[in-house]
Amino acid sequence: MQIKDIVKKVKQIEIRTRKKTEAALMGQYHSAFKGQGMTFSEVRPYQFGDEIRRIDWNKTARFREPFVKVMEEERELTMMLVVDISASMDYGTKTQLKREYVAEIAASLGFSAAGNNDKVGLILFADKVYKVIPPQKGRKHILSIISNIITADYVPAESKIDKALEYMMGIFKRKSLVFLFSDFEDEYDSKMLRVASKKHQLLGMRIYDEKDNEIPDVGYTLLYDAETGKQIWANTSSARWRYTFAEAQKQKLRALEEDFTNSSASFMNINTGSDYSKLLYNYFQKK
Repeated sequence: MQIKDIVKKVKQIEIRTRKKTEAALMGQYHSAFKGQGMTFSEVRPYQFGDEIRRIDWNKTARFREPFVKVMEEERELTMMLVVDISASMDYGTKTQLKREYVAEIAASLGFSAAGNNDKVGLILFADKVYKVIPPQKGRKHILSIISNIITADYVPAESKIDKALEYMMGIFKRKSLVFLFSDFEDEYDSKMLRVASKKHQLLGMRIYDEKDNEIPDVGYTLLYDAETGKQIWANTSSARWRYTFAEAQKQKLRALEEDFTNSSASFMNINTGSDYSKLLYNYFQKK
């Protein structure tokens, strides 16, 4: 892509997502993720209805009238976007490629975090971690993250989700909000999901195209695996073949959902043609 095309694409994503974010997501995001705790702000005179446990007894004794400590939420959080850039994510049969859809969801999450003064970071991975953008605040930083997701070189290799999570946990020690984007087409170590979920608040987001789950009848065709390079001829006119393929995909999805549930992590299955903002809104509400 030319630079002017990249800038145009990022701007279009910003315009689309900021409207959704401001209208629906930002308030729910703030309510869902309340920060790391409470910190002291100031001391003021007691008012009717204040909690007695907040009374500052030293100042109360000194001035011979009740004073209370005012506490405020320690709001700042860190959000990590962990994005699969294996070749199967550079694919789409609808209006968007998976990578473009991921960029849009990441933008909505990023602007929600930025609106609450939280930091956002990015990890791009496939068979290994290819790029890390440390967490920072602000709109310009979110635009940079969107640009990096769109313009990344998508790698013809199997994705190693467990390696990406292991890397993230080694670098980012503080509890973070982790959004893991992938089509989960490749194998992974489910133990790493459990480890990551204990340390961080983890949401796995399976981004899929409708053709990932069901292949239409197009006769004899050559199927190509963009990650491994393997090719096979298939008779897609066979109803039995199409049924077997679809059932295998359903079974894989059930196993994936079970792995996340057993790991006490959250999971979303998102079609590139669906309205992700409603799904995120419901997720934030549940939190």
